[in-house]
Amino acid sequence: MDIAQRQNLLIDADDTLWENNIYFERVIASVQALLQPFRVAPEAFREYLNEVERRHIPIHGYGTLNFSRCLVKACEQYLVPDPGNKLRIEVEELALQIMKQPLEIIDGVAETLAYLSSRHSLCLVTKGHREEQSRKIESSGLGRYFQGVEIVSEKSIDTYLNLLEAHAWESSSTWMIGNSPRSDINPALGAGLSAVFIPHPHTWVLEDEEPIKHPRLLQLRSFSELQLHF
Repeated sequence: MDIAQRQNLLIDADDTLWENNIYFERVIASVQALLQPFRVAPEAFREYLNEVERRHIPIHGYGTLNFSRCLVKACEQYLVPDPGNKLRIEVEELALQIMKQPLEIIDGVAETLAYLSSRHSLCLVTKGHREEQSRKIESSGLGRYFQGVEIVSEKSIDTYLNLLEAHAWESSSTWMIGNSPRSDINPALGAGLSAVFIPHPHTWVLEDEEPIKHPRLLQLRSFSELQLHF
């Protein structure tokens, strides 16, 4: 597939342009280690944390602050009273350190964006806490390649339909590119867009979903491969 005609390329950010979930996974592993003296099974803790996050996200949204809140809530389920809130404070500090991590751009992203932006119209479409996502976009230095940036609270079929309407994009020439079947691929296809699925080895478990089989779905091994098709 080699698409010469100018397209609208909507591109995800976390775990598509830069690393994100690996930092959350490291914090979870550290907390699981902290809980070992309390004989808390790591698998049971993770399952409960996942459930806490599923309940909290519709209320508090995404981002590091909500993750920290959920992590503390999950710990409280397994622990006896915590004198002086010592463990709670330690868990919160571990989680909030994520916000201080230097941004790690995925290999080949900058060069590929430079190439794509000369041929197509690029819009960064990311979900999460607006201030946190804005800070990451600025830190990345990649904003210059995009004609627009959309930070949304959730990625659903309605989200993509609203974006099509707001920007007067034709669905036939609009693609969503990302690593998450649940957020980037399936709802975009459901809204009539085409999609490019670029799997990431550490995609968040709550984004794990089978991409639907669709003639307008392209799967690639890396972000750099976009240059072979667009």
